[in-house]
Amino acid sequence: MDKRNKSVKRLLFLFLLLAGIIIFKNLPYITEVDNSSSDISEWLSSAAGFFSDEPGEVKALREQEVLQTDEGHQEYYFKLLNADEQRGYREMLNGIRARKDEFYVTISDDDEVDRAYHALLKDHPELYWVHNRQQVYKTTYNGSDYCVFSPGYSYTEEEMAQIDQSIESAWQEVTGLIPEGADSYEIIKTVYTYLIDSSEYMMSDDDQSIAGIFWKKNAVCAGYAGATQYLLERLGITCIYVDGDTSDSSEGHAWNIVEIDGNYYYVDTTNGDQPQFLEGDAVQMAEHKTTIYDYLCPFPEEYEITYVPSEEFEVPECSATDRNFYILNQGCFESYDYQTIYEYCKMRLNYGAAVVRFKFSSQEAFDLAYDEWVRGNGVQDVARYYMDLYGLNEVEYHYGVLDHMKTFYFMF
Repeated sequence: MDKRNKSVKRLLFLFLLLAGIIIFKNLPYITEVDNSSSDISEWLSSAAGFFSDEPGEVKALREQEVLQTDEGHQEYYFKLLNADEQRGYREMLNGIRARKDEFYVTISDDDEVDRAYHALLKDHPELYWVHNRQQVYKTTYNGSDYCVFSPGYSYTEEEMAQIDQSIESAWQEVTGLIPEGADSYEIIKTVYTYLIDSSEYMMSDDDQSIAGIFWKKNAVCAGYAGATQYLLERLGITCIYVDGDTSDSSEGHAWNIVEIDGNYYYVDTTNGDQPQFLEGDAVQMAEHKTTIYDYLCPFPEEYEITYVPSEEFEVPECSATDRNFYILNQGCFESYDYQTIYEYCKMRLNYGAAVVRFKFSSQEAFDLAYDEWVRGNGVQDVARYYMDLYGLNEVEYHYGVLDHMKTFYFMF
């Protein structure tokens, strides 16, 4: 036998064996699925692996510098990611901004992909067109640390043009409401009130993003919190989107944390828009559509009884109380005294208020006030003062109580 031909056959066998190993190594498999579809040919990726450990596009992504900031965005959650997750976050952000149906991401571990994507959605409420309801579709490859990422989109180009116009109109409206020289608190309060006045809590196809708030004028907590973050970030206020759990309930919730003069405060715009706490049929009366300021910088210990952030990311601790609405308006009382509350109510009515609200910082004081002002005749004394003030023979009034916030509302 010709030894030279034998050697050639051996080399050919080894070559085919090696090619088979490389192709097998790079065969794709799906780790998470939704209703999206992948257009990148899996076999093209396998063929690329024949000549290299990973596609050239992936290699190019790894060589790119990972930007640590993004102009106009604070990106609180980006800073909590490790270096690999931060790279994946930037790759996702670029792909979604370009509305690519699928693109390479240089991470593939399930936990890393999830953390990067969740951080991205929390940091960028303006990405309303990417869905955040279903599992993300991604294709991974055996033995490789990259994947093909398919985010999925919610709106057509025509719908996006309408939504963008609605967002810009809302931006112009809210900036026109901010007093000249307003401090951070006044800006936050203006945004809080604007969103409550212009929106309605309602489940819909658009309720999970700022599109619901600005375009359809209704959303659930995710839409309210995203819209609050979007406006405040554009106004230069540090505002973090937070999601978590509701105590004694299977329902999740979303809210915000804002920074004012170096301190952090909760802001829950969703719960500021809840007239259902009013007694009787008052909730149906348009004149009793009132802003619930209890959730604008609430006492942390009261808020945290009901809402707990998710454990996926750490959020800043809120401890300050000086920006609480009732503290700022001298409407928070440590102890209960009938005459003190009566004089406070008269003062508010003298200033033209149609809604009188006050709270207590202790449960004991709240319980005493409830007995005398709700179960007793305290509110009737204020109603009589209201009639004398405006020369009326009768007046219809309603009340509301937020037990967990230890707050009373009287409306005339």
